[in-house]
Amino acid sequence: MISQQMLYSVVQPLSEEVGVSKACEMLAVARSSYYRHIHHLETDGVPEETKAKSHPRRLPQELKAKVREVLNSERFCDQSPRQVFATLLDEGVYLCDWRTMYRLLHEHDEVRERRRNHQHRQYKKPELVATAANQVWTWDITKLKGPTTWEYFFFYTVMDLFSRYVVGWMLADRESKDLASDLLAQSCEKQGIQHGQLTIHSDNGPSMTSHSVSQLLTKLGVIKSHSRPYVSNDNPFSESLFKTVKYHPQFPERFDSEEQAREFCQMFIRWYNREHYHSGLSLLKPCDVHHGLAPAILAKRQDVLNKAFQEFPQRFVHGSPSAGEVPSAVWINPPKPALEQLQNHNSSSKGTPS
Repeated sequence: MISQQMLYSVVQPLSEEVGVSKACEMLAVARSSYYRHIHHLETDGVPEETKAKSHPRRLPQELKAKVREVLNSERFCDQSPRQVFATLLDEGVYLCDWRTMYRLLHEHDEVRERRRNHQHRQYKKPELVATAANQVWTWDITKLKGPTTWEYFFFYTVMDLFSRYVVGWMLADRESKDLASDLLAQSCEKQGIQHGQLTIHSDNGPSMTSHSVSQLLTKLGVIKSHSRPYVSNDNPFSESLFKTVKYHPQFPERFDSEEQAREFCQMFIRWYNREHYHSGLSLLKPCDVHHGLAPAILAKRQDVLNKAFQEFPQRFVHGSPSAGEVPSAVWINPPKPALEQLQNHNSSSKGTPS
């Protein structure tokens, strides 16, 4: 294998005939590397002090020290190099360019931002897990278009993270912290929430972060959790619910009245909780998971699949099919080990008929 040094030694005589660029191209040598090699040969053995003084534009050490002394003097210590440069020019003095002043200050770590810039707060990523119903709830508010432009109805929903069951909802003509407090209180009472049992997660809307809601949650012994600002993925389950709302076949472009909107919301919540087969719950209904009926339903489904497999084994290319299972844990922002375990579980639990 030919070394770089040997290639450089071939480039030099060849360049006299075809030129440096052509010679480097023929030998697959970077032209900049070749010139760097020539420079090292020319300066090899030359003392460092001599090298430092070789460039005609390089400032002498005495002038560098004088520039720093002027910049750090009591007169100029609070001025930028541009201001100092202009002031000295008006006084008939030229030391060096203002860009060189900046470089000298940088070399000695003497440049800093003197303005009081806003420091963005570092928000901690919420990591929540539910292993059973009524451990973690997530809630949010979305707008539904009213009969005229800029007229909206506000759809409040409170959903259980583990079962995706909507434990409380409300339609109102405004977003209100007091209405939100009433909804959360009624939902906790209906579900029999005990002190210290529940965590409620939401985004950073004005109703979610209001003093009224915070006081209520403290009184009920409920832990509150918030998304990071401008991070919609921190509240993905409520966002997914609202997408399901607005993609429902009966969802209109606009609602003619609050009564029509309320009728739709009633219909949707009933359908979502009691009729909708949720893809994140092994195609179980949220109400079945929330009320502990999932194991019996999955066992019945498994019997049907086992009979089908015995009768038509050739139709199941992945072997004996599985009816699936309810996830043992549902996360918001799972840590890396939990995320890998969840992905492995999802990939190993697939066994559907062809």
